[in-house]
Amino acid sequence: QVQLVESGGGLVQPGGSLRLSCAASGSILRIVNMGWYRQAPGKQRELVAAISSGGSTNYADSVKDRFTISRDNTKNTVYLQMNSLKPEDTAVYYCKATSTSSSYWGQGTQVTVSS
Repeated sequence: QVQLVESGGGLVQPGGSLRLSCAASGSILRIVNMGWYRQAPGKQRELVAAISSGGSTNYADSVKDRFTISRDNTKNTVYLQMNSLKPEDTAVYYCKATSTSSSYWGQGTQVTVSS
């Protein structure tokens, strides 16, 4: 089993920045990929950014050049640096960890972009 705990969400004005963190514990050696997803009210959960164990990244087109995903394997933590935030980035952000056989989700953290 893998446990994921997200932190760093909050209220920010348009154009502002936030950094989300996701700390993993448990059977962390089994984790291959980690990613951030988000779900806005009335919408489906969507991939925001993902990072492999080797450091390869991919991003949703809507966040490219604004968000950066990174991974600190010494701390078993993945980060999402979000810059130039827009109101449409408002959502609950979820961390996901994937092993060879299972997927694990965090509880989510709310990000609200509003003036």
